Amino acid sequence: MTMIALIDCNNFYASCERLFQPALRNRPIVVLSNNDGCVIARSDEAKQLGIKMGAPAFQIKELIDQHKVAVFSSNYILYGSLSNRVMNVLRNFAPVIEVYSIDEAFLDLTGMNYVDLYELGISIRREVLNQVGIPVSIGIAPTKTLAKMANRYAKKEKKGVGVHLVQDSIQINNLLKHTKIEDIWGVGRQYAMKLMQYNVFTAADLVALNEDWIRTHMTVVGLRLVKELKGVSCVEWDALPSAKKCIQTARSFGKLLSKKEELAAPVSSHAASCAAKLRYQNTCAGAIQVFIHTNPHRKQDPQYFRSVTMSLEVPTSDSSEIINAALRGLGIIYKPGYLYNKTGVLVFDIVPEDQVQLGLFDSFDRGRSGKMMQVLDEVNGKFGKDTLRYAVQGYKKHWKLKQQKLSPCYTTNILEVLTIKI
Repeated sequence: MTMIALIDCNNFYASCERLFQPALRNRPIVVLSNNDGCVIARSDEAKQLGIKMGAPAFQIKELIDQHKVAVFSSNYILYGSLSNRVMNVLRNFAPVIEVYSIDEAFLDLTGMNYVDLYELGISIRREVLNQVGIPVSIGIAPTKTLAKMANRYAKKEKKGVGVHLVQDSIQINNLLKHTKIEDIWGVGRQYAMKLMQYNVFTAADLVALNEDWIRTHMTVVGLRLVKELKGVSCVEWDALPSAKKCIQTARSFGKLLSKKEELAAPVSSHAASCAAKLRYQNTCAGAIQVFIHTNPHRKQDPQYFRSVTMSLEVPTSDSSEIINAALRGLGIIYKPGYLYNKTGVLVFDIVPEDQVQLGLFDSFDRGRSGKMMQVLDEVNGKFGKDTLRYAVQGYKKHWKLKQQKLSPCYTTNILEVLTIKI
């Protein structure tokens, strides 16, 4: 019998911040989006205060001050590092793992008939907490959809234990009855509202519908979902993440910029980041798009949005080629007299690096380029992002995100490791 576990880190961003500051235990925590704009993560204590996801920080300032809420800028380097540690622990428990997101992973437990799966879940939770310090919830069931629902049940109804096992038809039916239609993985808001019009309010109500009706009103995708709810595995495994079909890097600025020379640094940095990501997945891009725009929320300022798309003569992952193309694009779309707050670079028409069609008149030394990019990636991988960079990227990031409440990178920067005074 197929059995799948979904491991989900509890309030992941908030848990990462709390890990290195024990004084924050039981204290409400919120993490803000880029430029410290809106709430993107909350601890349970913050949720109990009524702080909503996506709430603008300035609108809840009084609530933050009143209840001494700990506020942090998003620290994706720290979160990514701790996520990798969690996933490495999980790999010790099952032969197949699918990393679903930064804080979620599926484990294939099929064939472990000799194992008490509930006790296995308890062991996984304990090991992740002991080795990494991040609390997790675990749902175990015959399908991915049921595992998602079991995980949610464990998080909501079994906080102390953190594990919920759904194995037989009685347990499955009980889970279906306790899951609202809008809480089912794969049922969006529009589908949920539509189903409620037909008196479908729970997963059990959905399963009770005729399959022909499901196929007519929810297509084959909906039918596959219902089969998953019945315990028939229909969602394929993706143990190895597929190469991305397009890659984009974009950021809002910490302050408004007006000069083309000022915009060149962030455009170049975004282009270099896209190139590094291409090399990481052993691919090359055949086209690039660059965009710049003003802040639409500043009604007092004149508004401008422009993008340009250009084909590359030969698909590439070389940082210098992609940076040069991005700067050419910036020169085409830049217009003086505006206050810009965001720029971005998108690369697409991506092909595997071993399938690149060379140009007849291509004079670029690609052998030398490959060796230089290898050194660049090795140095930056060992000593930190952008240790080696192109001069046009600059070192004084006047365009850097506003991160006034950024925590240290405890696990990735030797200068910011945790110190203990005895």
